[in-house]
Amino acid sequence: MASSPPDVPVQRFTARDGVNLAWREMGEGRPLLLIHGYFSNAFVNWIRYGHARIITDAGFRVIMPDLRGHGDSDKPHNPACYKPDVLADDAFDLIGHLGLTDYDLAGYSLGGRTSVRMLAKGAKPRRAVLSGMGLDGILDTQGRGGYFRHVLTHLGSFERGSSEWMTEAFLKTTGGDPEALLLILDTFVDTSRDDLAAINLPVLVVTGEDDDDNGSGEALAEAIPGARFQSVPGNHMSAVTKPELGGAIARFLAA
Repeated sequence: MASSPPDVPVQRFTARDGVNLAWREMGEGRPLLLIHGYFSNAFVNWIRYGHARIITDAGFRVIMPDLRGHGDSDKPHNPACYKPDVLADDAFDLIGHLGLTDYDLAGYSLGGRTSVRMLAKGAKPRRAVLSGMGLDGILDTQGRGGYFRHVLTHLGSFERGSSEWMTEAFLKTTGGDPEALLLILDTFVDTSRDDLAAINLPVLVVTGEDDDDNGSGEALAEAIPGARFQSVPGNHMSAVTKPELGGAIARFLAA
């Protein structure tokens, strides 16, 4: 279970299928829906390393859901609760619950992919930031999904220091539920190049300079008309701990 500072309380709403979901928010001003990555949660991804504070200081109301199966949201073990694109549907439900009509959208890793799925399904934010995500992770979600399926079904078997061992260590740090997280993999939906080419709003793609876990961020930006690419220090795991990530998001959204 994720823990939240007393000044960032957990709030809850019910998704369309009855699953109880959590979110946190900080700041006042223009709404930003900010979505965390796989195995993580809103607190770890956005609050712990100061990104939410950087963005709120730029004049934003930062709304940070815990994806289903993560953090303080419900973690059902019923496969029926993990239909394709359910994470995007949950985000639309939160937008509706909060009555948002004019907002920005951003996410890291799985949060970036979820943001793309929202755009493909008709979301109309003013601006969007896709971070920690490359083109391969958008076009072929099962490529990366296969890696996580291997980790989650072979816990405790990996050589210390290996990529799989580090992924399992992160799972332990966040207190993740392996069974629920395995079911999350069934929600992944590929997005076509045509859908990416149809995105018609300002987009920033930002990845760690040593992050190729989901393919090329530059290639993702090239696939979206008018999108910009920016690198920040770090790899997939470390870039999210660097203040440059929050700074890049804040500057783009405030421009």
